[in-house]
Amino acid sequence: MAENKKTTKKKESFLEKAEHVVEHAVKEIEKDAEEMVEKVEKGAKKLEKEVEEFIEGKEKKVKKTDKDKSAGDDRKAKLAKLLEKAKKLEGKVEGTKDIDLKKKVRSEEDEKKDTLVPIEDYLKSSIHLGTRVITPDMRKYVYRRRADGLAVFNTALLDDKLKEGAEYLAKFSPEEIILICKREAGWKAVNKFAEVTGVRVFTKKYPSGILTNTNLENFTEANLIFICDSWLDKNALQDANRIGVDVLSVCDTNNFTAGISQIIPGNNKSAKSLGIIFYLLTKLYVEKRKLHVDVPPIQDFIDGWDNLVPPK
Repeated sequence: MAENKKTTKKKESFLEKAEHVVEHAVKEIEKDAEEMVEKVEKGAKKLEKEVEEFIEGKEKKVKKTDKDKSAGDDRKAKLAKLLEKAKKLEGKVEGTKDIDLKKKVRSEEDEKKDTLVPIEDYLKSSIHLGTRVITPDMRKYVYRRRADGLAVFNTALLDDKLKEGAEYLAKFSPEEIILICKREAGWKAVNKFAEVTGVRVFTKKYPSGILTNTNLENFTEANLIFICDSWLDKNALQDANRIGVDVLSVCDTNNFTAGISQIIPGNNKSAKSLGIIFYLLTKLYVEKRKLHVDVPPIQDFIDGWDNLVPPK
């Protein structure tokens, strides 16, 4: 009987321990299960976010593709319009492909028979060649640009302006005119002009103040100042403007014309160009003023004129 009680106690003690172990195991399993669920939920949320971002990226790509396609369609439409315009212009361009400078010269010569010299002589002297710079003041005298960037004067217009310049110059008697040319390329031509007409001339250096300072021994008065370049001869231009004297100037494409009363457009950098300008002015001035002097041939104004050929 006592043994049965002892056995029963052992069983109860074993059952308690077993129950305790099972309870602890259940708690551990529940804890692990909760952690596992939590991890699964986090993983599911992360996956859901990644899926959303992937879908959003795809949608953006689709929209960009649609936009690019639309832009491409617009570009194609614009290109088609440009091609259509090009075809329309092609017929007009065809008619101008064969036009060259010589043909242009001949057409100008045919249209304008009363030039002071043949148009080819103007081209031979390079009077029509300007610089790569074109000021707003001189733009209206420019016909076009060459492939190398040099401006080209309208040759027929140069002829008209030379006649106008000669008319203006002829209003003044030789003793009323002072001619200034600082550029060496023009010295031979202006000295020959002065020799024939009797006009006073200053080359190399303009004596500053001779028009404005009455205390100078060489002070002189004039009614017209004739300069060859409004930049190089700017001191003479400024003095003339200061005392209100008229100014006549040869102006290239890079010159400004402020303060100048009358301009003669043309190349003022070349000895050939300045030579033909002053040769023609000499002829016209002598005729209009009825001076009883002989005008030398153009060779006296330009060295080697007979050997010059028209520029291409």
